[in-house]
Amino acid sequence: MAITKDITIEDLVEDYPFAEEFLRIRGIKCIRCGEPIWGTLETACKDKGFTDEQIDEIVKEMNRLAANPNNMNSHQKDFPKIPYRKSDE
Repeated sequence: MAITKDITIEDLVEDYPFAEEFLRIRGIKCIRCGEPIWGTLETACKDKGFTDEQIDEIVKEMNRLAANPNNMNSHQKDFPKIPYRKSDE
């Protein structure tokens, strides 16, 4: 299954464990990060102020990481490509 902006957060973190850290670094907390979020990736991103273009970039980057298992072990080096969003904390 490919990652889309319509994927639920629950499915995203279940199917792609790297997504939890990927989202957390951008200020998007998810189920295992302490603040339960229900709904889609798009909704979670929009709630944190990401634009449609930024959401598309997040989806592309996550699919790129998901396509190459080697990236899953070293994905943190790739995080700066998409703007960081400060958490509400």
